[in-house]
Amino acid sequence: MSLEILAAPAPRAIVDDPGLGPDARSLRAQASDYLALTKPRIVLLVVLTTAAGFWLGARASGRPEDWLWTLLGTALVAAGASAWNHALEWRRDARMRRTARRPVPQGRIGAVQALVFGSVLALVGVILLAAVRPLAAGVAGLTFLLYVAVYTPLKPVTTLNTAIGAVPGALPPVIGWSAATGSLGMEAWSLFLIVFLWQFPHFLSIAWVHRQDYARGGHRMLPLIDPEGRRTGQQSAVYALILVPGALLPAVVGLAGPVYFAGALVLSLYYLAMAWRFWWDVRDQTARALMRASFIYLPAVFLLLVLNPLPA
Repeated sequence: MSLEILAAPAPRAIVDDPGLGPDARSLRAQASDYLALTKPRIVLLVVLTTAAGFWLGARASGRPEDWLWTLLGTALVAAGASAWNHALEWRRDARMRRTARRPVPQGRIGAVQALVFGSVLALVGVILLAAVRPLAAGVAGLTFLLYVAVYTPLKPVTTLNTAIGAVPGALPPVIGWSAATGSLGMEAWSLFLIVFLWQFPHFLSIAWVHRQDYARGGHRMLPLIDPEGRRTGQQSAVYALILVPGALLPAVVGLAGPVYFAGALVLSLYYLAMAWRFWWDVRDQTARALMRASFIYLPAVFLLLVLNPLPA
């Protein structure tokens, strides 16, 4: 384990709210900090894509309790991975404006505490998933390891970290599918492909908008070695282009129907247009427009999948 992690600052005293009393204020503040370690917005996206994967795999025939334990288990594994990320990156977080106020760099939670918290969450999550399907627990465990042991350490080393991180980022719907079916068929990998390809325009647009902040944090992102943004815009457009046929694959393999096919095609062409615009005119404004399109695209595509599945 890195000595930097063990040398994380000790938690600081929290100013009490006179209206709540010291104990109540302290407990509420600590709970808020531990919740922040889990990155709730990321966990929510993970849960939504996992739910879609399970729903599509079960085709309404799965047991409700299995669905519940799958979502809870996956959420805990994702939350645990996020807590590990906070602990591993606290020094870099402290140098970035976007992350400097996180609990660990601020000293409100120690890095070792974050590691223990994350480990407990992930372990409980894997156990819950194993009770549903061992295969789902295995995929979730692999997702955790790829995120904390491969992707996170490579962020300050290589610009390929985006591609590497896209793999664990795309596995949640596979966890859901494997929990429902106990298998990893072509249908599961078609869901994986959509999320995998979607991430490139999404994260490259974020990296461009926040390039100076990433530079302060020591993260090796593509815009830092591409100051004019040509390669950043080009890669965004190329991956968005590949996503057009990739998003149609669920319909091709018999997972989704014609409504999904038409909707996914329109959404993918829209996403491509935003990525192409960013490539043609690399600016913060076009990057932000692409970022907003990415927030619309993925939930809309998965909603269409859930609304228009084909019978098993």
